[in-house]
Amino acid sequence: MKLSKTLMTVSGFDAIATEEREERQVALEYVAEAWNEAEDDGVASLALAHASLFAAITSMVEHHGETFTAELIATLPERIRHGEYNLMRSLQ
Repeated sequence: MKLSKTLMTVSGFDAIATEEREERQVALEYVAEAWNEAEDDGVASLALAHASLFAAITSMVEHHGETFTAELIATLPERIRHGEYNLMRSLQ
């Protein structure tokens, strides 16, 4: 699965300042490029996903603390169910 370098517009990003949204877009482009290169080298998508989640969560804990990170992660199941992380969903 190749990662897209385009950040989908989701409700959570609508309220983000333009500068921050642009920085996140650039960051996503770097991650997508590294992800796609690793897949081209034969690394499995599931292994990449686990490593990416581990890196992201440990970074969040380091910069924002365990409580903030845990509260953020607690919101993910509902956001996933509502399609915020589905690149194939249609936006209306």
